[in-house]
Amino acid sequence: MQPILRMVLRWVRRPLQPAVLVWRRNIQVRVVATTLLMSMGVVLLLGVVVIGQVRNGLLEGKLSTARVQAQGGFANAEEKAEWEGRDRDSGRQPAPDDWHQQLLESLNSGSGSTGGVGGVQVIALPSGRDPGGLGRERAEETTPLGAPLVIGAVGSVEPASISEALRARVDRGEGMFQQYTKIRYRGGESQPGLVVGQRLDDVNGNPYQLYYLFPFTEEEKTVSLVKGTLATAGVFVVVLLGAIAWLVVRQVVTPVRMAAGIAERLAAGRLQERMKVTGEDDIARLGESFNKMAQNLQGKIQQLEELSRMQRRFVSDVSHELRTPLTTVRMAADVIHEGREQFDPITARSAELLLGQLDRFESLLADLLEISRFDAGAAALEAEPIDVRDVVRLVVDGAEPLAERKGSRIVVRGAGQPVIVEADARRVERVLRNLVVNAVEHGEGRDVVVRLGVAQGAVAVAVRDYGVGLKPGEATRVFNRFWRADPARARTTGGTGLGLSIAVEDARLHGGWLQAWGEPGGGSQFRLTLPRTAGEPLRGSPIPLEPEDSRAHRVARREAEDSAAASASDGERLASVPSQGRGAVMVPTTGLAPPAVDPTALPGAGTRVTEWEK
Repeated sequence: MQPILRMVLRWVRRPLQPAVLVWRRNIQVRVVATTLLMSMGVVLLLGVVVIGQVRNGLLEGKLSTARVQAQGGFANAEEKAEWEGRDRDSGRQPAPDDWHQQLLESLNSGSGSTGGVGGVQVIALPSGRDPGGLGRERAEETTPLGAPLVIGAVGSVEPASISEALRARVDRGEGMFQQYTKIRYRGGESQPGLVVGQRLDDVNGNPYQLYYLFPFTEEEKTVSLVKGTLATAGVFVVVLLGAIAWLVVRQVVTPVRMAAGIAERLAAGRLQERMKVTGEDDIARLGESFNKMAQNLQGKIQQLEELSRMQRRFVSDVSHELRTPLTTVRMAADVIHEGREQFDPITARSAELLLGQLDRFESLLADLLEISRFDAGAAALEAEPIDVRDVVRLVVDGAEPLAERKGSRIVVRGAGQPVIVEADARRVERVLRNLVVNAVEHGEGRDVVVRLGVAQGAVAVAVRDYGVGLKPGEATRVFNRFWRADPARARTTGGTGLGLSIAVEDARLHGGWLQAWGEPGGGSQFRLTLPRTAGEPLRGSPIPLEPEDSRAHRVARREAEDSAAASASDGERLASVPSQGRGAVMVPTTGLAPPAVDPTALPGAGTRVTEWEK
């Protein structure tokens, strides 16, 4: 069910992604859309209030007019019944049988209505207090209110338009009663209206119910007209507000977008870009401030570039100028070193120290020249297909004498298959030699592990030592020029402090990575990652930067093993299930095998260590 739900959500979300992207990136769209939504809400609320007030006003006016008109009709009916009743009692003129119909026609003509659909309707119904009807012989049973007998009507109104509740109220009370209802006509038509009724006595003195029905035809037309007007005005207002918001936001957003584009071009190195300033408002002051900032930034950057060029030129010139006297001093030192056996012991030792310091000075001079080439952008990459195993073998052979003096052992892993990469063999060798020599120097006499890996279009070489390690934050500073973890530590191999700086520049020249990891007392690992094909971007490294035998990984494995052991112990206790009358039934369980190697053991510490990968 969950995969289907995710698929449906993905299917629904896919067409909405462009709109969501525009919403997130375009502040003008967000402001205009918010303005439109809020305007629509205000217009809708205003329309509801206005229509409600108009409807209430129309209903109140209709009720007042209807009551006045109905009251006049009821008074006329009473006068007519009274006059004709006196004539009937005196015997001058008997009451006609269709007296009620004649009454309704006279009332309807007096109201000016035609009696059609939409006009005022008049209807007479029998009263529940009249046992025998209007002018008829009295019956023993009363006429039921649920089935009204129409004794007089003008127009096509149905008697069912008068509710039983209203008829009951008219029978019980004195005076007029009104009710909002739906007026039904013959033919199935209906419309809302107002019913006003009163109980009266006819010419024979029998009670009956007289009702006026006032349809809301004109009022509905008025409300519809108001609704249409408000809807049209609301649409125009919303569109107008949206256009105003668009123009206003555009005046603010356009300079901001211009500033963002110029800032991007400044970041790309086009320092001459400036904003166009017009007017004297806040946006103009922002543009002026931005241009001043760009001008000052350009001046500072040009000043720094000039200082950097002077510094690089100075280093390059000094390095080149020192080569000639250094060659002369080197020749003299070699002559003195060859004849040291003829000197006294102090002078002979001085000759040896002089030769060693000259070697270190030559290395420093060569590193300075190489750094100056990188700074000047003159370093060239001579890439060709090489087997990294051959480079690693050459580096390991060169570092073996130093490893023997330190009591360390260099272990190479992952060299069982070819590791081909397009790279500059000289530069890769220089990087790996620097990493391996540093690992031996800081390895505290323990093993140095060199691991090779190939995967996903990348080649990686990791150099792992188990020495003093790196403190937090030193993994990034270790590549700075002339940086030393311990300034008081002596350089036994004549290091210049520029080796890792040159190494990281070599890695960048290949389009690769040179990264460091370390923990205090747990050693360090340096990883060189290069693309197998020159110029291809890197997406990952086949070797993790943090090794599997790090302190954090060992703790995690120990916790996992303890948890598994605890689960196995609980399983063994639960495996013994008492059987009714048959003792205990033992269910065999599979326990966790004990680790063959102590995970806390470090290579080179005199303890057998299992290699993590071949």
